Amino acid sequence: MPRRSLARLYKDEFSGYSFTKFQQDLLAGLTVAAVALPLALAFGVASGSTASAGLVTAIIAGFVIGALAGAPYQISGPTGAMSAVLMLLVQKYGLTGIWVAGLMAGIFLTIIGLLRLGRFIAFIPSPVITGFTSGIALIIFIGQMDNFLGVKTTGADSAALKFIGYFKGGFTPDWHAIVLAGIVILTMVLWPVKWNAKFPASLLGIILATVLNAALNWPVKMIGVIPQTLFLADRMNFSMIPWANLGDFVAPALTITALGAIESLLCGAVGSNMTGIRLQANQELIAQGLGNILIPFFGGVPATAAIARASVGIKSGGQTRLVSIIHAVGLLLSMFVLAPLMARIPLAGLAGVLMVTAWRMNEWEGIRFIFGHRFKTAMITFGITLIATITLDLTQAILVGAFLSGAMFLNNIATLEVEVTEVDAEKLRQRGIENAGQCKHVRVAFLTGPLFFAATGQFNEAFTKLGDTHALILSMRGVPLIDASGLEVIHRLYEKIHKQGSTLMFAGVHENVRTMMERGGLVKLVGEENFFWSSDQAIVEAEKRGCYFCSSSLTLG
Repeated sequence: MPRRSLARLYKDEFSGYSFTKFQQDLLAGLTVAAVALPLALAFGVASGSTASAGLVTAIIAGFVIGALAGAPYQISGPTGAMSAVLMLLVQKYGLTGIWVAGLMAGIFLTIIGLLRLGRFIAFIPSPVITGFTSGIALIIFIGQMDNFLGVKTTGADSAALKFIGYFKGGFTPDWHAIVLAGIVILTMVLWPVKWNAKFPASLLGIILATVLNAALNWPVKMIGVIPQTLFLADRMNFSMIPWANLGDFVAPALTITALGAIESLLCGAVGSNMTGIRLQANQELIAQGLGNILIPFFGGVPATAAIARASVGIKSGGQTRLVSIIHAVGLLLSMFVLAPLMARIPLAGLAGVLMVTAWRMNEWEGIRFIFGHRFKTAMITFGITLIATITLDLTQAILVGAFLSGAMFLNNIATLEVEVTEVDAEKLRQRGIENAGQCKHVRVAFLTGPLFFAATGQFNEAFTKLGDTHALILSMRGVPLIDASGLEVIHRLYEKIHKQGSTLMFAGVHENVRTMMERGGLVKLVGEENFFWSSDQAIVEAEKRGCYFCSSSLTLG
């Protein structure tokens, strides 16, 4: 299963591997490391932990998750979306909360992958994901306003309340911090895209802000000491697990699980479109799970696949998962070589990186599509999910968005069209059916739409008045599915027809619908002889059987 799948991935990936391909992987890996370094530091701080924790997370994820990933282009580490979740978790439970919930999420992800349930993650509607992503972007942006302004304000239960708090005053912005953050923001915005591939704008902005701050010795907060070890002093151990209160961490762990799975599979979708290589979703979830089980014991924060890093690796010519491993080696070397310099990076500079990242992480193309075409259901779902994300717990936000979208989708598909018609003899004769129309008591009901619990009322209403009918043909070519409630209303219609001495026939029944009818005993009840490939065949047979009814009138309903 997963092991054989991973073996096949390795075989396909490294078949014909050469020194030239290794050179491409090496260059791509170092390029990704340059992009990942400032992001790892920034997301570590943004999560409520430390820059060191973000760096350690990127290194461990690069090695472990990269080696086990479901595609060669997947590169994992701390991300902005995950930081937004963790920020609120730290406020409530401290760093222990991150580690415990992260460990549990790793276990959940592994189980989901082993049970091969990865495809169910795709059932979350696009407007929900887009609204959730935009809400998270706002959480990150608002969460960095303290560092941007160089102040320390009181915490709040939600990002919305935190943002409102800034308008109440009570603090004096530090212009030094604003200038440093502004330098980073302007660098990232104005740096040409074609140059960004050779030298990341975020890294350049951090360097400029750090050099300026060091030269002028401004009184701003800095990252501080970067431990030159993978095993941070503050890290998880089994004695920290609050066994008595473990239930408190289930909800945040499920949020991390859902977010980790969604981000990783979305990253895989983007990578697949760019390379043509399909992501093995369940293997990817196993990799994410095992990586997140290990990371807390190093003192890191939960990780997931990152679209930005994976895209850079692909565009830089990366060929295999060695890109992820080489990027991890690059970050590890930077920890030992550049630690003294990284310690002097101003937090305001990292705030600038995160604010621009928050703006860019919005799915602007999807937002323009939804609002440009005025899809009301999608617009409402997007808006409510976004508002729920910045005002409620993130677990509740996902549930609210998914429930709302599901309810609206159900409302849209619950329309069953039933058109009951007399036999049009002239049209049928034009198609070579000569005896059509000889019996005036054959009616055809054309059904369009799924026949399930939400559509049974429309079905019943359509057959309240049938008039004189000796044979009713249900043309079901437009019925893609049926459930137990649908079978029940057909069963009642059959009893009603049968009691009057008439016949119920079926035409154009889909295979899956036919299977449900067989399971429900309806085929046996109605009889195989009353099922036809087309309504034309059913009409001919109904008229053959029922011409003697023409002299009588059978009134139903």
